[in-house]
Amino acid sequence: MKTPMRSDRRHLLLGGAAALVAAVVLRPGAALALTEDQAKSLIGKAVTDVNTAIASGKTGPALYTMFEDLYMQYADVPTIARSVLGTAARTASPAQMQAFTLAFRGYVSRKYGKRFREFSATRFEVVGARKVKTFIEVKSIAYMPGEAPFEVLWHVSDKSGKNLFFNMIIEGVNMLAAERTEIGAMIDARRGNLDQLIADLKTAQ
Repeated sequence: MKTPMRSDRRHLLLGGAAALVAAVVLRPGAALALTEDQAKSLIGKAVTDVNTAIASGKTGPALYTMFEDLYMQYADVPTIARSVLGTAARTASPAQMQAFTLAFRGYVSRKYGKRFREFSATRFEVVGARKVKTFIEVKSIAYMPGEAPFEVLWHVSDKSGKNLFFNMIIEGVNMLAAERTEIGAMIDARRGNLDQLIADLKTAQ
């Protein structure tokens, strides 16, 4: 059986959701205190907050600011920035990492915030959760108008000291890895010039 072609609309929406909620890179050895019920509750709250932002009536920079605030609330931003930067993070100075983190945060908010209103009717139904190694995987079904329902797996951890999302798997597509690939291509196009990437991200949409 052939795999149905995935919709660009759903990937844009869910890529944005992943960007807003993606968080920690797991560190082994710490005990998992997070429960399945807590993970499911966190997902419900995050989705509610995103929908509230969409329904606020705000547009443009005002809406982007709301999404940026959500990103800061639900994500370990310095850690996700280091993760998506990949090998370039190993040689970046502390000042460069700080600048990249700020630029990436704004870029993500603009990139996805400007399109979220198109998907305000999308609904997620949480249908289960299970422990997977050092995190909780929450299974949900996404209902998007004009699309067949599809599975979204949410990975939640407390390794940062807070309960946070760190990844989403959408019909087999790892969204954190997708962001890392995109940023990697951007820095390759600039021949590894991190300062140029930072400057460009400040205005990129």
